[in-house]
Amino acid sequence: MSNDILAVIQDNVAGFSKGQKLIANYILNYYDKAAFMTASKLGKTVNVSESTVVRFAAELGFDGYPSMQKALQEMIRNKLTSIQRIEVTNDRIGNQDILSTVMQSDVEKIRMTMEETDRTSFSNAVDAICNARKIYILGVRSASMLANFLAFYFQYIFEHVVNIDTVSISEVFEQTIHVGSEDVFIGMSFPRYSKRTITAMEYAKSQGATVIAITDSKTSPLIPLAHEALIAKSDMASFVDSLVAPLSLVNALIVAVSRKKGNELEVTLSKLEEIWAKYEVYDKPGNH
Repeated sequence: MSNDILAVIQDNVAGFSKGQKLIANYILNYYDKAAFMTASKLGKTVNVSESTVVRFAAELGFDGYPSMQKALQEMIRNKLTSIQRIEVTNDRIGNQDILSTVMQSDVEKIRMTMEETDRTSFSNAVDAICNARKIYILGVRSASMLANFLAFYFQYIFEHVVNIDTVSISEVFEQTIHVGSEDVFIGMSFPRYSKRTITAMEYAKSQGATVIAITDSKTSPLIPLAHEALIAKSDMASFVDSLVAPLSLVNALIVAVSRKKGNELEVTLSKLEEIWAKYEVYDKPGNH
């Protein structure tokens, strides 16, 4: 219901009680603020009881207020402008210690990701990656950091890794023109979702590639395009995307793949250690 919760409220507002109409109108007008309010705070804001807010959620078909709140949050995160993100974050943090609040939120997102990640999908993704002829990786804007990190380590493990570097959709097609049924395409995107990533995943899937999505929610537009979906909870920290949990998931993916390709990786790293030593790539202890 998260995609159309505002439409559901709008369609049913005529049948609501007086108190429920106050809640409905506030959510319709200030959904960016309502999504991060507790039931108690929302009730006080519109001058109704907390129990009225809870009953309102039930009236919409949710099993409790937290479920309705989660649906609102998932819906709006792709709608908020940068300015709205700053306003919402300021309201959430208030006078609390910023360092503690932001880091505690990151810890919570990692915990949620750990609990909600589908182990079968994770295992299937690892197998597909290890058996691929070529691995294409795409993450744009803030997600490009995740893509670069994944590609950096995959290039130690595999010969054919394409980290798609792009500023336009035409460049995506130019770099994925040869994608096929023996390949894996990994697309990463978080609110606000990248149209370029979605379009590239659609193309890769149409060419028979195994598509893996790394995204934040089952309602993400990347999910219908993926053969395997890896969910990692992200969050807003002001106008900044907090991608701590997605990075942790990517880290786990690298470790799982490296263990599966252990012997081949050991040979590669042995050669690299010789090269690094010969050409003094790294600083040696005692040189200063």
